[in-house]
Amino acid sequence: MSDHQLRTRTPAGPAPGPRTPGSRAAAAFRAAAPALAVYAGARGLGLLAFWAAASAAGKDPLGPLSGRWDSVWYQRIAENGYRYTVTLPDGSVHSDLAFFPLLPALERSLSEVTPLTLGGAGLLVAWTAGLLAAWGIFAVGARLHGRRTGVVLAALWGVYPTAFVQSMAYTETLFTALAAWALYAVLRGRWIVAGTLCVLAGLTRPTAAALVAALAITAAVTLVREYREERRAGPVLRRNARMVAGVALAPLGWLAYVVFVAVREGSPFAYFDVQAQWGNNIDGGRALAAFIAGLPWPAALGLCAALGLLGWLVVLCVRQRQPLPVLVHAITIVVISLIGAGYFGSRPRLMMPAFPLLLPPAVALLRLRTTGRTAAVLAVLACASAAYGAWTLLGSGPP
Repeated sequence: MSDHQLRTRTPAGPAPGPRTPGSRAAAAFRAAAPALAVYAGARGLGLLAFWAAASAAGKDPLGPLSGRWDSVWYQRIAENGYRYTVTLPDGSVHSDLAFFPLLPALERSLSEVTPLTLGGAGLLVAWTAGLLAAWGIFAVGARLHGRRTGVVLAALWGVYPTAFVQSMAYTETLFTALAAWALYAVLRGRWIVAGTLCVLAGLTRPTAAALVAALAITAAVTLVREYREERRAGPVLRRNARMVAGVALAPLGWLAYVVFVAVREGSPFAYFDVQAQWGNNIDGGRALAAFIAGLPWPAALGLCAALGLLGWLVVLCVRQRQPLPVLVHAITIVVISLIGAGYFGSRPRLMMPAFPLLLPPAVALLRLRTTGRTAAVLAVLACASAAYGAWTLLGSGPP
């Protein structure tokens, strides 16, 4: 028997068995580990800076993270359900029905099965969701531009100027985690998973409308393109049945809460009335324009420059030819954040789930000549974000 025959007939070893879900999850975690480590390091630096600043000021380091602003409303809902309103001196009424139920439900559930207080449970949810969000952001970035881009993308999200909110008992990390993994599921063609995640996102924040729009527009474009190719609707719909089912699922969480508020208040538009009382109604950008007009001209010019930079990032995302669901999600989040009448200081954090805007800077950072330079830029941004977070959290106004 020739050497060639021996080489072809001799088995190289046992054939690898099928990969189990556990092994796939472990492999995915190992791939994402650098992104999670960098993200955790950035947020850890932010917490350390705030702890040092709070201690120097003689203040409780945990108080602003779990016991101020919106986090108090969520904990009140977790403890007592929806029943609290407050009347402001100007006569406007703020109802806790403006806040969606998933975070309070998680806080209550955790506090009942662990020794944690509601505030501690809120922080555990937020911090865990932050890691899951960084993992999902990495997964999207890695799928589109490779693992190194995914790592830098997760890092940039962790050093976002208002990233300190990611360490608070707020819904930003929870919503971003659900959005990132829903978009990743769409990119992989797993529409039922994406729709289910959209349901949960719709129980978390009203901006789930952006995620629903991303799924619906992507599905519509896909169906129209395939119909034009075949001119037969039946086969196209049957072939894309899971896509249609995922899109049908997507808005159910948001709709369920809107219907709940309508039934509770006895008005079909009660949810929108509640949001209007909070000043969160859509006004087409008039409040933003009025805010800019009321600023001193140097501040107004600076804000206009920041808005111009935001617009340029959107243009870069389009030029980068990001997949349709990713692009629609990011642009819709930005539009919703800018055309609302709410408090201007909250708008940067409202745009935090639009992480695809950070893809062009992530790709640009990787074009630096050495990894050390990329790391140095990220380190500077992390320090700046930590300092800004400490300063904001020790202030009086909400983020």
